[in-house]
Amino acid sequence: MHTATITSSQQAIELEDKYGAHNYHPLPVVLTRGEGVHLWDLEGKHYYDFLSAYSAVNQGHCHPKIINALIDQAQQLTLTSRAFYNDKLGIAEKYIAEYFGYDKVLMMNSGAEAVETALKLARKWGYMQKGLAPNTAEIIVAEHNFHGRTTGIISFSTDPDSTKGFGPYMPGYKVVPYDDLESLAEALKNPHVCAFMVEPIQGEAGVYVPSEGYLSKAKALCEQHNVLFIADEIQTGVGRTGQLLATCYEAVKADILILGKALSGGVLPVSAALCNDEIMLCIKPGEHGSTFGGNPLACAVAMAALQVIEDENLTENARIMGEIFRERMRRIQKNHPELVTTVRGKGLLNAVIIKPTADGRTAWDVCIALKENGLLAKPTHGDIIRFAPPLVITEEQLHECCDIIENTMLQFSSPVEAPEELD
Repeated sequence: MHTATITSSQQAIELEDKYGAHNYHPLPVVLTRGEGVHLWDLEGKHYYDFLSAYSAVNQGHCHPKIINALIDQAQQLTLTSRAFYNDKLGIAEKYIAEYFGYDKVLMMNSGAEAVETALKLARKWGYMQKGLAPNTAEIIVAEHNFHGRTTGIISFSTDPDSTKGFGPYMPGYKVVPYDDLESLAEALKNPHVCAFMVEPIQGEAGVYVPSEGYLSKAKALCEQHNVLFIADEIQTGVGRTGQLLATCYEAVKADILILGKALSGGVLPVSAALCNDEIMLCIKPGEHGSTFGGNPLACAVAMAALQVIEDENLTENARIMGEIFRERMRRIQKNHPELVTTVRGKGLLNAVIIKPTADGRTAWDVCIALKENGLLAKPTHGDIIRFAPPLVITEEQLHECCDIIENTMLQFSSPVEAPEELD
């Protein structure tokens, strides 16, 4: 077996550029080790992680309880496919279903697979339970959504980076503006609609938090029209927003719940669609599946990851730390309104909108400077920086990170008044 040793960050970047697809534009940092909220590059420089692998690492990097579960199971059995039963899947399904309050769970791997599962469940329910004529089911989605990058999912994306050059697109979807109940109500008048799928907070779009009452009223509209409410909580779920699920803020229980990312604590791909029997049992043997979905390794890791969220009270910590973080960011906004225009978010899913400087520097340049100062974050849509550290972050660590962010902002802007002293 050929093995190679990477001796520098530059070498690693050059190898990826030469032999890998150019489908990402990463920050120029090569990471080699992680622990909790901490990351280190090949040269040994330390960073605070403020992206959490897009909220997959809620429990912190390499959490020992999750890693131990991985090792223990890997030494026994990793994969059987679903051609046979294994001794972990039923236990994990019971644990996950009861954890989130549903009858059944269908485990997959990537988030996109879980979204596709939810879409297939909704359509099958539409034909079997709602009585729609074959091939007429329609699903409503929100503008600026991000649910994945399969050819099916991008068929209802409004992001040209996701869609350009990949058509033709799949029919059967209706796009309505996000956080617009009037448009949703109008679309629901279509008798062929079987589901409305929505992110409780739009993460990739820039952490857009809808108006209070939007989710509960949308759910009520769906019930009125006998339409399923699908919540994509791949990024917002598992404690990230200061509640177990972002829909909990409005006491909404989705008809189909989609989970991924932190469901495994970032240790390996695990995702799931959850719903009650009336919906889940519409799919019969042979109609949907995955070789790796619900494998013993994934089952052991997912249960450990969820147990860590509960045992370490990470949901509550996300709520408290999020309030502190937004207060600190709003101070920066007050002192530097010519640079920071907006601060928004819930729990530890937050965004800051950066106005380009007079010399043309953007949110990307701010993130490069943050990296140099020891904090890793990533811009989205040009002017938005998403800040989402692991939920294990302490208040002391959070303030240290906020100091890094504030000092970095000073490199891009002159304060309009003296910064306020911390209490």
